[in-house]
Amino acid sequence: MARVTVEDCIDKVDNRFELVLLAGHRARQISQGAQITVPRDNDKNPVIALREIAEETLSPDDLKEDLIHSLQKHVEVDEPEADGEAIADQTGTAAAATDADDTEDNITFDRMTEEDLLAGIEGLVPPEKSDDY
Repeated sequence: MARVTVEDCIDKVDNRFELVLLAGHRARQISQGAQITVPRDNDKNPVIALREIAEETLSPDDLKEDLIHSLQKHVEVDEPEADGEAIADQTGTAAAATDADDTEDNITFDRMTEEDLLAGIEGLVPPEKSDDY
């Protein structure tokens, strides 16, 4: 079998640097257990990755998107903003569901007023200082 060279892949991926990035990313995926799309033929993972790109069994655009996604630390999700009325309906529905849950399970919580909280904080005694510190 002839070895895969960069010239076999350069017509699929225009930039040699991008080709190296994509092939390296795919080789790491294969090392982590991803299914290969070409016969192994006793080749190492980087050669298999180049062969997959050369034979177009994987789309370079899909590999590029996957590489970008793997490098992102924070992915922002574009969610449409709800209308003011829809938000009010959702909060009203959530409050009704909460009231229904309270009546079904008869769960009660202790309530503390602000004055009780302040009195409790004022009653705290600071720890004694020792010579060890």
